[in-house]
Amino acid sequence: MQMDQDCIFCKIVAGQIPSVKIYEDDSVLAFMDIGPVSPGHVLLIPKAHYKNAADCPPEILASAASVMGQLAKAVSEAMGSDGYNILCNNGRAAGQLVDHVHFHIIPRSSGDGIFNRWPAFEYPSGRAKELADKIRAKL
Repeated sequence: MQMDQDCIFCKIVAGQIPSVKIYEDDSVLAFMDIGPVSPGHVLLIPKAHYKNAADCPPEILASAASVMGQLAKAVSEAMGSDGYNILCNNGRAAGQLVDHVHFHIIPRSSGDGIFNRWPAFEYPSGRAKELADKIRAKL
């Protein structure tokens, strides 16, 4: 298994740093976030070290995805929340603080003030197609 000896999440996987585990199998580990956004905030990580989602092999992402729904449901029900966010920040500009791909499961309640504004905008005519063409060219 690919590990990074300087990575805090790899140290949690190896048992070198304690965590409050929620779920574990051969591929993934879920544990309580030590800096929660809301009560019940859980992190789901692959046990192997990959910096971000683009670096992570599809089968590892599939392992995480295969338990994500069940885990999110359990978190939401246990916290009595009205909903939940599943987030994966990739890169510092996106808010990634630990360079090990991870998914936040954040229980939400109506009016909690968390992420209370989605900064949406409209594309000028033709711009969405132009950007889509650039993205497809990189696939």
